[in-house]
Amino acid sequence: MTKFLKVAVCFAIIVAFSTRLNAQGYEIKIKIPLLKDSTLLLGHHFATSLYPDDTVKLDKKGMGVFKGSKPLTGGMYIIFLPTKKYFDIIIGDNQKFSITADTTNFLKTTTFTGSPDNQLFYQYQNLLADKREIANKLVERKKKATADQQKDSLTKAIDNINQEVAAYTKKTIKDNQKLFFATFLKSLQEVEVPAPPRNAQGKIIDSTFQYHYYRNHYFDNFDVSNTRLLHTPIYEDKIKTYINKVVLQIPDTLIKEVDMLLEKVKNNEDVFRYMLVTLFNQYATSQIMGMDAVFVHIAEKYYIPKATWSSKDYIDKLKKEIDKKKPNLIGKIAPDLQLLELPSSHFKAAYSDTALKSNPHIGAPITIHNIKAKFLVVIFWETDCGHCKKAMPILYDSVYTNIKKYDAKILAIHMISSVEGKRKWIDFVNDHHMYDWINAWSPYSYEYKNLYDVYTTPVIYVLDENKKIIAKRIGYEQVEEVIKFELNKTGNK
Repeated sequence: MTKFLKVAVCFAIIVAFSTRLNAQGYEIKIKIPLLKDSTLLLGHHFATSLYPDDTVKLDKKGMGVFKGSKPLTGGMYIIFLPTKKYFDIIIGDNQKFSITADTTNFLKTTTFTGSPDNQLFYQYQNLLADKREIANKLVERKKKATADQQKDSLTKAIDNINQEVAAYTKKTIKDNQKLFFATFLKSLQEVEVPAPPRNAQGKIIDSTFQYHYYRNHYFDNFDVSNTRLLHTPIYEDKIKTYINKVVLQIPDTLIKEVDMLLEKVKNNEDVFRYMLVTLFNQYATSQIMGMDAVFVHIAEKYYIPKATWSSKDYIDKLKKEIDKKKPNLIGKIAPDLQLLELPSSHFKAAYSDTALKSNPHIGAPITIHNIKAKFLVVIFWETDCGHCKKAMPILYDSVYTNIKKYDAKILAIHMISSVEGKRKWIDFVNDHHMYDWINAWSPYSYEYKNLYDVYTTPVIYVLDENKKIIAKRIGYEQVEEVIKFELNKTGNK
């Protein structure tokens, strides 16, 4: 069978997403003579996953009935065969119908009685298959054509086929608005974007018009609150395309879009749960700088107060995690730290003096907020960290050399607080001559790990002159780029 939509063939263990059901039930009679004495499986889509609903053993005539006392949630379902073949069906309002199929060609031979949704579904698939076959032949002829006139003629013929399909699609949607297949077909249609406005001289007035129109009308054909659409393989892709590709990847903008999506589905318990979990997981695991602000927003406004399916233990842990992340979101004033700074003279003297090298009580108190600089790069690192061993010398020799001209300083906070840690620190700084930046540590407290959410090393923050966080968790190769971007943004050279 030519698949209308690509699907996976394995079923996951179902995790309940309950749906309110009435008491009418379903009864799907199926006849596949070539599969007598075989067991068939009926399953449904839920976003990108497939879940089982029912099985039936065909008799010696290849006949059987999928039957249940409660109706199925509408959407796209598949019937999975023991031959590892499968075909799609639509479940709409009428859930008592018959299917007759021939395994030699499901698309051409499958017929339905009592199911207008599936009759339309298969008519549409057959039309697409026929038109695609004709169009492919025309495309091949065009490739071999040499005369421009012949190429133009074939191009026109291909365009005519596309227009025929588009017209048929529009008519199918318009004439069958009460059927779920029409809703599903409409949800597949991209919004038509008009040409941008022009002035009297023909010049485009607003270069962003088409983008904003597309973004504002993206869901015109797609009802995000429709549970049945959630039970098709197109739902998740539609949502994630919008979030990841249509919307600008700016935390404040994304927060507004998250609110918009959750507001649209708030009255549908199943869709709300799916939407909340999907968005929560996306931003909880995002590696993109600044997206933790979106995660914090979703957790505080929606997940913690409304995710009634989560355990109290998980919610309590989430609250603690949010409390750790909030102080160091981009745009926030960086938490102040009390540290001990070791001067370069001490590193040099301690290199060959065992007593000095082992003394953890040497150093002058400093705080982050008292360091005067237009930019302050704070890096948390350890001499035992393999990546730090590679990054720190480059950060010193290349990055620091380049950013000093911007009135930027580097505060390198060594995180191993033991005597042994200090010995390794002394040796590393001397071996790489890293004397000119601020070398500091906190030998008596690990408070900074919570305040700066440091759970791996190295971790780099970039602060402006007011100690506002302008970047974090970036690579050393991005430090100068961030500073230059910030300077350009504020109009400085």
